[in-house]
Amino acid sequence: MTTKNIVINTKNKILTRRKFLTTSCIALSGATVGLGSKRLLGQATPKPADPPNIDPGYIGPQFFDKNEEQALLEVLESKSPFRYWGPGNPEKVLRFEENFAKFMGVRFALGVTSGTAALDCAVAGLGIGPGDEVIVPAYTWWSDYTCVVHAGALPVFADIDRSLNLDPADFKRKITPRTKAVIAVHLLGGPCDMAPIMEIARKHSVAVLEDCAQCVGGSFGKKLLGSIGDVGIYSFQVNKMITSGEGGALVTSDPVIYERSARFHDMGTIRRLFLDRAGPSRVQTFAGENFRMSEFTGAVIGAQLSKLDSMLAQLRGNARAIYNGIKSLPDIRLRYRPDPDGDIGYGVFFETKDKASRDRCIRQLRQRKVPASTLTGSVLLPVRESVINKRTRHPNWPSFNSPEGKKIKYGPDSCRQTLDIFDRFVQVRVGAKYTQRINNYIIDAVRRVYTSLT
Repeated sequence: MTTKNIVINTKNKILTRRKFLTTSCIALSGATVGLGSKRLLGQATPKPADPPNIDPGYIGPQFFDKNEEQALLEVLESKSPFRYWGPGNPEKVLRFEENFAKFMGVRFALGVTSGTAALDCAVAGLGIGPGDEVIVPAYTWWSDYTCVVHAGALPVFADIDRSLNLDPADFKRKITPRTKAVIAVHLLGGPCDMAPIMEIARKHSVAVLEDCAQCVGGSFGKKLLGSIGDVGIYSFQVNKMITSGEGGALVTSDPVIYERSARFHDMGTIRRLFLDRAGPSRVQTFAGENFRMSEFTGAVIGAQLSKLDSMLAQLRGNARAIYNGIKSLPDIRLRYRPDPDGDIGYGVFFETKDKASRDRCIRQLRQRKVPASTLTGSVLLPVRESVINKRTRHPNWPSFNSPEGKKIKYGPDSCRQTLDIFDRFVQVRVGAKYTQRINNYIIDAVRRVYTSLT
């Protein structure tokens, strides 16, 4: 008789093969996760151990030390907080840009005031404007939508897939002759599946803007995120990997994109240092914004950058331990990660059969003090009221006044796949400072709760 036909009767209770294997896996995992001695089938399950203090916290501030303090003191002592001139020798932003470009493996980097500002600069750098369409993931942060609208262009939503990022197949379906760019957003610490995205984009002459705000330091195919597409952006807001409270950066190896971006961030003008980097001017002066990074911001983020490799190693190590501890659960469906080594380890993600199971799983994990939640940090944009009603800063704004803009409809029907995925995924936050005890406790809690759902 083969194992698939095994049925055990224990005290008049039928134990199917699936339940037998599930219970056995949990029993065998006891030594790994600190549950004590082996258990036998039919014994009462011990109560979970008292939870440790599990707080993933804000990653960047956990690494603040004398380096950030000294860098800030140097700005104060120089009395030169403006990046271009002052009584001293301002160079914090300059040095950060040089080091960041080198770290990311690109020719140019531009420091700005936020990730949102970086997106606005990138869109300006690509020359996107009225009449253009830009494909945006249906689940992402507001800024990926607003940067398109502020340029007078038309946002076209594409679904996400089980990577929780842009679905390459739906990206391809949404391309029209008016498509100028796609924003490939690397959400929740995980990279997009960049190979098919780049292949599709190049075939259709669509520019690729990588939004790496939630995945600073991540990679795909051994290339750092932001260096794969035409232009990449990053955020240094307090929730991000490295932080200066607020702040952002743009990277590219294209001198025209760089000059247009640099001009846009500084009122449309261009300063000598940017031309020294990119060569003679190729772009005439145009109306821009003021998104210049201050020396205070440059000081802090420059100090944080020097620690990024160490921060990534710690965060990834903890996420890897938790993933390894739960991946053997029967039938568990983990987040699809097109490049697991490139994931920065922000969280551990797995799928349940439906929304009710997801909510029950989250509730039970929280009762055990595990930082579990629905997918967080972004917005289901197509179902938001202001998006459905195409509300802009002025009723005559060009984005939705073209024939295509008037015709396009947002709402639940434009992102059914995204809504379904969102309703089934559980997120468990990972902290860079987690201990082995915390990792083991989370593994045990997930195994117990997930098993109770099946």
